[in-house]
Amino acid sequence: MDARLEQFDKKMSKAVETLKEDYATIRAGRANPHVLDKIKVDYYGQMSSLQSVANISVPEARIIQIQPWESRLIKDIEKAILNSDLGINPSNDGKVIRLIFPELTEERRKELVKDVKKKAETAKVAVRNVRRDANDTFKKQNKASEISEDELKSLEDEVQKLTDKYVNEIDKVMEEKSKEILTV
Repeated sequence: MDARLEQFDKKMSKAVETLKEDYATIRAGRANPHVLDKIKVDYYGQMSSLQSVANISVPEARIIQIQPWESRLIKDIEKAILNSDLGINPSNDGKVIRLIFPELTEERRKELVKDVKKKAETAKVAVRNVRRDANDTFKKQNKASEISEDELKSLEDEVQKLTDKYVNEIDKVMEEKSKEILTV
């Protein structure tokens, strides 16, 4: 790959990685500990991720169990979960917190698939913005006589190939996530 394209390749790749991270937080019927990734808890005045203050496990397909390192954190963790957009009420027995995920309704699955498609479209826009930035950069270099017309054309073709590659990857990731959500 042309060294001049590497920075743009990295940015496009980052858009796909961000999409995958977003998808990891969308629950698809099964309990997935990644739905807790964005939840922060006040731990001695410091906002900390749930994973850094508790042991998180999935004892059954639709249950996430959270066992705080310190029992005094139970109330704070419960409050953080209730304030999040998870939409699940935590229950605790004084030692552990359990999140019981209800079976997803058909309607909810369809809403989640719409959300998945919206996130994919956002990622595609990000990739296309990188393409635009790359082409603008190369056109400026051409105007400043740093590269020839032939080099410009060649670089624009390579940028388009990169764009197509990442847009296809986004489509593939979106299809997999949609299938996972719709599978009962």
